[in-house]
Amino acid sequence: MPYIDATGVKLYFEEAGDGHPIIFLHELGSDSRQWETQVRYFSRSYRCITFNARGYAPSDAPRDPALYGWELAVNDIAAVMRGLVIEQAHLVGSSMGGYAALQFGLRFPQRASAIVAAGVGAGSAPSERDAWSRETSILARAFIERGMDAMARKMAHGQTRIQLKYKDTRGWQEFWERLRHHSPLGLSNTMARCQALRPSLHDLADQFGAMRIPALLAVGDEDVPCLETNLMLKTVLPNAGLWICPNTGHTINLEEQAAFNAQLDSFLAAVERGSWRRGRPEIEAKSNLKLEMTSDTRTKAVAR
Repeated sequence: MPYIDATGVKLYFEEAGDGHPIIFLHELGSDSRQWETQVRYFSRSYRCITFNARGYAPSDAPRDPALYGWELAVNDIAAVMRGLVIEQAHLVGSSMGGYAALQFGLRFPQRASAIVAAGVGAGSAPSERDAWSRETSILARAFIERGMDAMARKMAHGQTRIQLKYKDTRGWQEFWERLRHHSPLGLSNTMARCQALRPSLHDLADQFGAMRIPALLAVGDEDVPCLETNLMLKTVLPNAGLWICPNTGHTINLEEQAAFNAQLDSFLAAVERGSWRRGRPEIEAKSNLKLEMTSDTRTKAVAR
């Protein structure tokens, strides 16, 4: 199996296709197999790379909680790029992976040519912060105390994941089955160190205001914990677009595979031809307003 060393932790990766690199970053409840449909499609034109985060076999799952955290998740993206000799890549992340992609964009702005953040922002809304802290602490213990069978069932039937069952029962069963076989220690440490301790995206609004990387935000309209934060990100990220997919929950790329691929394809094509969000509408509006005011002043002066 192919591995990359990331500060003493081995990360399992796969790649397919040739062209500009796309690195896919999975969510808490899945692994690199989450992106199979996207890899099959985009590897026709891109070099597609997936890897399992630390804690997700066959990547290493360290026992030491200190070897987990959102900062390490960002560093792991850089380690994968270094190991595969990639200077710059498009980043496509789901939930936890989308959070890491956005943080990577802040830390390494020259190395991300585009960012897609799907279903990002759970626990970031100011009204959710206290509850998020309590819930992540409880869940971190539950992975160990209750085991993966019970926790996989709970997560697969959650209010933002059950939509996949209604649309694609077989795909939902595959998701559930894969989740059952994850390491309870790996998910416990990931929940306790990566999810629970990560800063709210709302607290980074000023930093995002200076980030010029082309970005596509994707969220399902039934992914309620993420809606407020995506609207905030759309407001502060100067080069971002927002796609809200109807009747869709958290697993947007699994629930609506064709629509997700089409949106991603269109976004990346626009980025690569240089036509993605050439300017900020509010700046152009202010500029036009000044021109109108100047023109109006001149007209009045002539009339006098």
